[in-house]
Amino acid sequence: MDVSMAMWATTIGVLVALIAADFFIGGRKPHDVSLKEAGTWTAVWVLLAVAFGGFLWWHSGSAPAGQFFAGYITEKSLSVDNLFVFILIMAKFAVPSIYQQRVLMVGVLIALVLRAAFIAAGAAIIAGFSWVFFIFGAFLIWTAWKLIKEAGAGAEEEFEENRLLRAVENRFPATDRYHGTKLLVVQNGKRLITPMLIVMLAIGTTDVLFAMDSIPAIFGLTQDAYIVFTANAFALMGLRQLYFLIGGLLKKLVHLSYGLSVILGFIGVKLLLHALHEAGAHWAPEIGIPFSLGFIVVVLAVTTVTSLVASRKEEQSLPERELQKQ
Repeated sequence: MDVSMAMWATTIGVLVALIAADFFIGGRKPHDVSLKEAGTWTAVWVLLAVAFGGFLWWHSGSAPAGQFFAGYITEKSLSVDNLFVFILIMAKFAVPSIYQQRVLMVGVLIALVLRAAFIAAGAAIIAGFSWVFFIFGAFLIWTAWKLIKEAGAGAEEEFEENRLLRAVENRFPATDRYHGTKLLVVQNGKRLITPMLIVMLAIGTTDVLFAMDSIPAIFGLTQDAYIVFTANAFALMGLRQLYFLIGGLLKKLVHLSYGLSVILGFIGVKLLLHALHEAGAHWAPEIGIPFSLGFIVVVLAVTTVTSLVASRKEEQSLPERELQKQ
């Protein structure tokens, strides 16, 4: 897809305007986010993503639009897994509920900037070294296998501070309580950071770890940096509202890790086949975007249905187990 600098600038400008509107309409004043508000804004961001996909179809045809939708759905589904860790971070830093939306908004913006750097680096590497697809494909298959093992073991996810976050906490003195939405305060003549700044950095930098598999995954669907960036942007910018909308539902998505592992494994195989094709092995089949998009949607639908059925059975059997214990 041929994207001019003007189109890049316009797209970034529109995204900044949408983010600003989101902040001034719903996020400027700290408050508890209701399900109605979260649902409305989630629908708005999904509709904006659909509208952008429609624009790509009109501007460049069905192929770029299909790549965008496949990338968007993949990034959105992988982002849902991020919410588990975001919940752990909020609990660890005891973030008051009225400040959580501000934390998520700034944290997601940090994540978007860092992902943009990852995407630029990934695009440059792919342009110069086509063999990197072998590495990406193998890494995704390994990640898929790791997800299956962790899901099968029933391991509880725990939040561990990364090196950057530990360095900030060790180098800069912090207050022991929140001061509204302030990031810095002055106490006894000393400038101190607040837990608000630390938790924002925790959200933003922790997302980089998730980008290690999500960025190679979307490059497995399209090598167009513009589509990769916009799919990530639309998926991340709706994440804050999704956090409040399905926070309670996350515990019921017990098969989510299995579904994500299947998707990552599938894209890993797709990347390996593409790498073989690029290396001259023309017998290697290429998996098209329509099939990829359909496969991803079906896997997510099946995963969601089986998760809800399993959760319902678990809830129904709980009283019986309680009676047996007595």
